[in-house]
Amino acid sequence: MNAPTPALVARPERLRLVGQRRQFLALMHQRLMFGLLLFAGIVVVIVLRLAWLAAFGDHAGRRGGFDAFLPERGDIVDRDGQPLARTIDVWTIGLSPAKVIGDKLALAQKLAAILPEHDAAYYHALLVSGRPFYFLRRRASPDVVQAINALGEPGLQLEREPDRLYPQTSLAAHLLGFTDIDGHGTSGAERAFDELLRDPARRGQPLQLSISSRVQQALEHELGDAMAHFQAIGAAGVVMDVHTGELLALASLPNFNPNVPGQASADQRFNRATLGVYELGSTFKPFTVAMAMDSGVVRSVGQQYNCANALPAYGHIIHDTHPFGRMCSVAEIMQESSNIGTAQIADQLGTTRQKAWLKKMGFLDKVEVELRERGRTLTPGSRWGPFETMNVGFGQGIAVAPLQLAQGYATLFNGGVYHPATMLKVGPGHSLPAGRRVFSADTSYRMRALLRLVVMKGTGKNADAVGYRVGGKTGTAQKVIDGRYSKTINITSFAGVFPMDDPRYVVVAMLDSPKAMPETYGFTTAGWNVAPVVNKVVSRIGPMLGVQPDTNREPNMAEVMPFVHDKAGK
Repeated sequence: MNAPTPALVARPERLRLVGQRRQFLALMHQRLMFGLLLFAGIVVVIVLRLAWLAAFGDHAGRRGGFDAFLPERGDIVDRDGQPLARTIDVWTIGLSPAKVIGDKLALAQKLAAILPEHDAAYYHALLVSGRPFYFLRRRASPDVVQAINALGEPGLQLEREPDRLYPQTSLAAHLLGFTDIDGHGTSGAERAFDELLRDPARRGQPLQLSISSRVQQALEHELGDAMAHFQAIGAAGVVMDVHTGELLALASLPNFNPNVPGQASADQRFNRATLGVYELGSTFKPFTVAMAMDSGVVRSVGQQYNCANALPAYGHIIHDTHPFGRMCSVAEIMQESSNIGTAQIADQLGTTRQKAWLKKMGFLDKVEVELRERGRTLTPGSRWGPFETMNVGFGQGIAVAPLQLAQGYATLFNGGVYHPATMLKVGPGHSLPAGRRVFSADTSYRMRALLRLVVMKGTGKNADAVGYRVGGKTGTAQKVIDGRYSKTINITSFAGVFPMDDPRYVVVAMLDSPKAMPETYGFTTAGWNVAPVVNKVVSRIGPMLGVQPDTNREPNMAEVMPFVHDKAGK
């Protein structure tokens, strides 16, 4: 028999040590897990705090809420979505003299080399001034920022801040305007819609204007060419939708670059299209005829008036540039732009009715548009008597903004309904407001052939863009200088509508003080210098706006042609 195997039994002391070790390991495990949980909790708290600060923190007082992720100012785009103004981050270079640790004279010399707008003496004066902070340059270029950073000077600070960028530079500068150093709008759309552009609830969506960058460029280019060629001191132009009042283009020359408005002169920043008011001459005559038609004073475009070589009127003498020296019809008065004929129509209409019509058309108030830069109409005021009524009838003695003239033509040819001009694209979020009737639809229709006649056979021949059926009126007014009418300096304008058989757009162009040229035979009148501008603008923008040239379409010219004769009356 085999002997039994003896059992191994641990000593009690050893068993006790094993138990203690297990308890110690368990305790250490619990403490480690607790530490890990505590660390994870701290991380979560930090992340949540950072997220809260990102969403709701003050951000140096510049942003709040979820708008921290939005630009500080909403973008502005044209009717086709092309960017006109946007907010970007730029580098700003600052100087804290107290934090400078290097040699201040040497630093001043280095700053003068990098920022040459000032010399070393200027920068040294800043460094020893004792003031806490200076801005050295805003909107610094990357190479300048890199050079400043390479100096390694703690007293030089580089910070990012929002800035307004106008990517189209000077295009539509007067309509867009610009912002001040704190990002607030100071002119143009930037000022008119300042609260909207800064509203956290709205600035994530761009503000869409009614203008078309392509139409604007065409208008500015043709106006600029004419201004340079005729050596005019200024120009203005408008393209407007006759049915909605939308501004497709608004130009004032000379213009400026809104990215650097401080470099522009007061004359460059002046908006001639809305803030400037001018006597626009014979472009007013269609309004007088339309008023007379609606009032029953003129019952037919064949109605006759005595268009003598001169007209004695209330102690004054009225003359014509193209005198008839005979009886003439209303159609001929429009065709040849007769002051004498129009004055008689205005006299029949009377002062009271003339004022009432002008009031309905908005000509006695500031032009109605969102812009703040709006001029006040100049009228005869308390002196507005019978002779002044005759003068106003042919566009003398009353000064309005070019935009008001465009509004008047839109009203006259859209069926007779006044709509205020608007810079915003009509559509969802900006509906067309209800208009007010000014002229009857019949009068609006009858005026089409009259104004087409002016371009086909009258003073506006040079505005006739082939196939686009342009109708309109020239205006040449003596410029008022030091309270007196100049005998040699004019304001010339042309107000046109196309296509006149189915009016859709108004184009107004104006030149301030154009000079005579050999091809104008010494004349400075509108038919020679500004009517061709409208011709060129219409030819360029017609296809952009969906208007195709068609030489087979015209208004009903049979309504006016029987009443038009040559100068001899045949």
